[in-house]
Amino acid sequence: MASRPSECAVVAGSGAASDYARRLLGDLGLAVTSAPGPRDPHPALAWAASGAMAITGWPHALPRVPSGALASCAAGAGRALAAIGARAPEDPAALLAERAALFGLARRGRIAPGGACRLLRARDGWAALTLARDDDRRALPAWLEAGGSGVSDWDGVERELARRPLAWLAERARWLGIAFAPAAPAPASAALWFTASECGPRGDPPRRAPRVLDFSALWAGPLCAALLADAGAEVIKIESASRLDGARAGAAAFYDLINARKRSAVLEFGGARDRALLAALFASADVVIESARPRALAQLGIDAEAFVAARAGRVWISITGYGRADAAPGRVAFGDDAAVAAGAARAVADADGPLFCADAIADPLTGLHAAVAAWACWRAGGGVLLDLSLCGVTAHALAFASTGAFEVSGSAGAARVRAACGEARVAAPRARRACARARSAGADTEALRQELAC
Repeated sequence: MASRPSECAVVAGSGAASDYARRLLGDLGLAVTSAPGPRDPHPALAWAASGAMAITGWPHALPRVPSGALASCAAGAGRALAAIGARAPEDPAALLAERAALFGLARRGRIAPGGACRLLRARDGWAALTLARDDDRRALPAWLEAGGSGVSDWDGVERELARRPLAWLAERARWLGIAFAPAAPAPASAALWFTASECGPRGDPPRRAPRVLDFSALWAGPLCAALLADAGAEVIKIESASRLDGARAGAAAFYDLINARKRSAVLEFGGARDRALLAALFASADVVIESARPRALAQLGIDAEAFVAARAGRVWISITGYGRADAAPGRVAFGDDAAVAAGAARAVADADGPLFCADAIADPLTGLHAAVAAWACWRAGGGVLLDLSLCGVTAHALAFASTGAFEVSGSAGAARVRAACGEARVAAPRARRACARARSAGADTEALRQELAC
């Protein structure tokens, strides 16, 4: 992306996290200046301290360390946020295991800590399958061309997968909307972590915080919006009356943590009255965050490019599993299976095969990266549609820097990591405290209707 000549960010320090912060900001077109500062922790020690290591690997074996410096990259994204004037989390790497802390999750080997995703062996390789929704289980007989009783549980699914090739499974999963991802090798080179389409006029550097519409759900998008709210943005969370954010059904403490600073509007997208409110909200907005496949938005008459083009300075953030350019109808993805598709499971594999790397790690990684991109582009004058994918961001972070040499010792429940420059215990997952309770669903709908005179 092109940047304004006056834009410059200062990143102090040396090591993997500092280098990653400079990389992200440089990719966004900012001039970056290095300054003296402390040396970053060794990537293996950063992983041990983050809480993510404690939920990686088998429960009765030593926890695993990925080949790529994932915790250092999360820390670097936080450093990048701070360098562009946003309020970064005190410990960005701890966000990788934050949900696990609030849900009481633990490592389970080839079952994701959250339980909805598993690593299974197909005829010609490993893959991740997520069954998070009732519709997923109902689709299994059609997907596998098997009788319903034969695939009613995980054991039956595992037997059927073992008989079929990955390519056949993946293609049918795409069309049936099932989150299925062959386990990719850990990437050797860094892929793009975003693509930018300059489809609207740029504005002058803003003198106010943006109004942000958060159409996203679950984790990555809401985390991005929460970080923008921390930076001073006014954030309005928008949900469909027929399909509220699924995260509302989980631990309230986690939902509060990433939604507390947002107003809440719940709309009947098919009703004329609420469609008028939706149009007014779009007309008033500066930034939109969404996590839907483009086809779903088109059905609502929502056009990202048109939104950006309608007024100078606007930014659109699209967060999907595999990017807006993914072949139709677009693959469904969640944080666990998208990370497997990016190579994270191979990056922590044991001698017998891939293992889950932390808890849906693609989600917090992508949320952090999306916040950096959104805030940087807003400050630079907008006029851009930013496309980030769970898979692409995770692959980029995995490939950025090697973890390097390390040694893990101790026991399954009390492990330590030793590297050339020091030693760290494997910390348990931990979470920030929510600043307040999240607003109840639709608590601000009528107030917004009055404010916008619709």
